[in-house]
Amino acid sequence: MAFPDKGYPSIADYCDDYLARLAQAGASIDRAALARAAEMLGAAFGRGAWLFVCGNGGSAAIANHLLCDVAKGVQTDTGLLPRVMSLSSNLEMVTAIANDIAFEDCFLYQLGTAARAGDLLMTISSSGDSENIVRALQWAAANGLESIALTGFDGGRSAPLATVNLHVDGDNYGVIEDIHQSVMHMLAQYLRQAKMPDALISERKF
Repeated sequence: MAFPDKGYPSIADYCDDYLARLAQAGASIDRAALARAAEMLGAAFGRGAWLFVCGNGGSAAIANHLLCDVAKGVQTDTGLLPRVMSLSSNLEMVTAIANDIAFEDCFLYQLGTAARAGDLLMTISSSGDSENIVRALQWAAANGLESIALTGFDGGRSAPLATVNLHVDGDNYGVIEDIHQSVMHMLAQYLRQAKMPDALISERKF
């Protein structure tokens, strides 16, 4: 059943049901897939590969936030130097590609310019069906890049294209995006603490 499926008399009631949906959505994440994604990210950063990340709308904001939390956060106290590029952040490039070529190619065009075999792609799409996301995943598969796809709803076309699909079982964009944001934070913080001395972890703010 879709959420919401009725009107609410108060925001407190809406809050209660929204938070319940968040808990259900968070519980739906495949922990084995999450572990594989963390392994892929750690390996990529360890070998000096680039992580390219992209999304549209709210998912673009998560992609840009990931750039900050991973590129800056993960290297703090760890010795890792993550190389991260958000394909959603360069407005000039995105609009030039959209205007002169096609919006559907705004991510794969950038990948074709900067990515190399052995790099890693992460896509963020609630529907999993955005054409520019699908094309980026197809390009990655054809050019030697592994990929991690964050999806919701029914996973769309992205789910089977990715090396690892981190799927959120949800039918509300806000809930799905909140969990995608949480997954991003979990991956960044997990990778950071995994490379820190145990005695230092409790002294730092995450």
